[in-house]
Amino acid sequence: MEIPLSDTSPQAEAVLIELARALPPWRKLEIALGMTAAVRQAALAGIRSRHPQASEEEARKRLAALLLPRELAIAAYGWDPEKEGY
Repeated sequence: MEIPLSDTSPQAEAVLIELARALPPWRKLEIALGMTAAVRQAALAGIRSRHPQASEEEARKRLAALLLPRELAIAAYGWDPEKEGY
């Protein structure tokens, strides 16, 4: 199921899809990893804006609390998002 891009004509969308299909797998992975890094940086920026007093370690724990299941955040970082927040 393809979700149409609301601000893109069907012809332009078809070109974008064909270009994406033509990319080698390593390039698709590179793009996906870059997008993941950008989302993590945006999440960290949000954490820092909500908690400007937080140390780097605390910011990383809050990020882990956003990304991981509660039990894993507690086990790995000793950070309970339900008590400490995100």
